Amino acid sequence: MDSKEIREKFLEFFEEKGHKVVPSSSLIPADTSVLFTTAGMQQFSLYLAGEKDVLKDFGTRHLASCQKCVRTGDIENIGDDTHHVFFEMLGNWSIGEDDKGYFKEGSIKYALEFLLDRLKLDKSRLWVTIFKGEKDIPRDKKAFDLCKQMGFSEERILEFGMEDNFWGPVAKTGPCGPCLEIFYDRGEEFGCGSPDCGPNCPRCKRFAELWTLVFMEYLKNEKGDYILLSQRNVDTGMGLERLTAILQNKPSAYETDLFLPIISEIQKLSSKSYSENKRVFRIIADHIRAAVFIASEGIVPSNVERGYILRRLLRRMIRFGKVLELRDGFLISLAKIVINNYKDIYPEVQSHQADILTIFQNEEEKFKKTLERGIKETSSLAALGDIDGRDAFRIYETYGFPLEMIEEIAKEKGRKIINRENFEKEFKRHQEISRAGAEKKFGGIGKGATYQATKLHTATHLLHQALRQVLGKHVRQMGSDITPQRLRFDFAHPRKLTEDEIRKVEEIVNQKIREDLEVHKEKMPLEKALKSGALAFFKEKYPPEVTVYTIGNFSKEICAGPHVKRTSELGHFKIIKEESCGAGIRRIRAILE
Repeated sequence: MDSKEIREKFLEFFEEKGHKVVPSSSLIPADTSVLFTTAGMQQFSLYLAGEKDVLKDFGTRHLASCQKCVRTGDIENIGDDTHHVFFEMLGNWSIGEDDKGYFKEGSIKYALEFLLDRLKLDKSRLWVTIFKGEKDIPRDKKAFDLCKQMGFSEERILEFGMEDNFWGPVAKTGPCGPCLEIFYDRGEEFGCGSPDCGPNCPRCKRFAELWTLVFMEYLKNEKGDYILLSQRNVDTGMGLERLTAILQNKPSAYETDLFLPIISEIQKLSSKSYSENKRVFRIIADHIRAAVFIASEGIVPSNVERGYILRRLLRRMIRFGKVLELRDGFLISLAKIVINNYKDIYPEVQSHQADILTIFQNEEEKFKKTLERGIKETSSLAALGDIDGRDAFRIYETYGFPLEMIEEIAKEKGRKIINRENFEKEFKRHQEISRAGAEKKFGGIGKGATYQATKLHTATHLLHQALRQVLGKHVRQMGSDITPQRLRFDFAHPRKLTEDEIRKVEEIVNQKIREDLEVHKEKMPLEKALKSGALAFFKEKYPPEVTVYTIGNFSKEICAGPHVKRTSELGHFKIIKEESCGAGIRRIRAILE
């Protein structure tokens, strides 16, 4: 059974059971406290918390989806049998349950029916774990009794605490609850030989965690207390990659149809074999999937937040590509394989193909110039002993090597980074120097601005929002510079703007000028500003209290000012030049007539 059929079977099964199949949400979550969507439940978090009406928006309390996810906490573990940066999560939900809800009994019954009847897994290989009770939250006796009723012997129902059998929340606060996990025994050949080996064995990977059923009954608040939710929910998640490996009887997902086309292409492009270089092959195969999907969201490589993750993935691939002696441009070949594999399931990867390939090509060209020198410098230092944090920062600053990459190269040489506080100290000093120029760089003008410069500065806010409307929400300010004669605005975007796009941007800005919108100024705590939806792309440079400028219902940004009172003061906006000013960064020069 191939991965496409597994995905389809899951969604068809729950549709038959009265669930509405919901498309995958974006990898960029609405919750600003996390960088990426890491679980299927994130797009439903407000409904799970009872803050939005699921019946009003979906017409049912029962939902199912296959959600694309990215988790970055385990990047260093990529290359083993189980970890992936990008993965797909199969899930079903019963939200705000009423008398027709299925809660624990229904969710366990559905899970077993799907695994045993639809996928034909051997029940004698299944084990379950439940919550044993901890932190004043009682043992899940109901789940234990239900498992016994459904044919599990007591020996195959194990009990664990918060770390293993209590799920969530995704962020610091939010819905959470005890969970039941279904494990699959892969066989003695995967085991450690210990007589007490079982699910959650710390010594081996014999028991694969298949499906997590969360019985969402609690809300963790800002104090860290667990209080009962006003409603109860079912939230389940099953990783497609792991399920596919089990159904195809493979030791890992890397040997399934989800990865084999990529690994085959790497082998074709390399003089080395997969069997002798598994870890490196797997890192590249994993990262290319993640990078394609991240870039398909309009994210471009940068030194902050999501852009930093994309840059880190691309640069790791480039470095490991060198280990496999892959030719220049190999990222493009591999990206095309990924796009072809997923174009029918996630059409956005194909519709953004040109942008994705441009981003990859630009980053490879930019990084390969310094890669060899950086590796040589790091290796030379490692040959002399452990690398001091101050030297690590120098490599980071000179060659654009993330600290993690320096650490990897040192580890390969049997060395480590010592005195990491020296790296942090140098990095902080570097930030302070950058911050000192931040008012000029990101505000565009200083405090003694002329009226004409103030008008141009206000125009950058209109320009910024117009660009986001025309090109997409991936557009973010990367810098600006204002003189009394013109504005210069740098923004993240992977390609040259078309004449039609430039015309549309101009029209939007001039329309907002004609509407004579009020420019409203308000001081507030940074956290409140972010929650209000104000655009903020330099969070590390903002003080605890910030100024938010709102222009009608059109634009809302954190900014140091100054601005005019109404947009009608600006006159007529005209773009005079659009050009590249770096990989993935465009520059617009404009005037007010």
